[in-house]
Amino acid sequence: MNYTFQWGVALQHLPGLLEGAKLTFIIGFLTFWGASLLGLVMAALKTYGGRIARRIVGAYVIFFTNTPALVQIWFLYFGLPDVGIVWDKFTCMLIGLTLNSGAYLTEIIRAGFISVRRNEIEAAETLGFSRIQQVWYVIVPHIAKTIYPALANFFIVILVMGTSIGSVIGVQELTSQAKDLATVDYRYLEVFTIAAAIYVVLTFVASITLALVGRWAFRVKAKIF
Repeated sequence: MNYTFQWGVALQHLPGLLEGAKLTFIIGFLTFWGASLLGLVMAALKTYGGRIARRIVGAYVIFFTNTPALVQIWFLYFGLPDVGIVWDKFTCMLIGLTLNSGAYLTEIIRAGFISVRRNEIEAAETLGFSRIQQVWYVIVPHIAKTIYPALANFFIVILVMGTSIGSVIGVQELTSQAKDLATVDYRYLEVFTIAAAIYVVLTFVASITLALVGRWAFRVKAKIF
């Protein structure tokens, strides 16, 4: 093996990699909360909505969980301009990942809806709560505690794997930055090793933060990687 590592050269690109890491975290954060809100609404419709609403949500879940997120993002970025709809790379990335993740979170959150005890719902009905009030004041606190570990782990999946898809359409997140910066001096091994280390740090920090939030807010223990 004649390869000579040149970490000093690769570390010169650290500021650019950190900028990519920052964008990675922003995309992951916005996607997670957008997908959580979408999943909450869809799960409520699938659980308590009428037949038509349940079928629409079912079709949404089937489509987005059975097609790759990459295809969905490519459709938004390369397909929609053919019909006159043009969005920038960041918007296509954010919408695509949110729709994809929202479909998976719909099923996760729906499991939380189903786990709510009937007597809790009956108590809320006795107090005159509307369906929306039942969801917000009774069901959401219950499912937040029940499925928080799954939601926390899902955020890690979005942060680590989902956002890297953006490199395909040129979103300058961490993977894309590493790819571009490595071409400057062709130190691919060193640059991508540093990028991988940054991903590990991001995952570790996010995991600890989510675990602490879970213990403080919901008294649940989320897995720490």
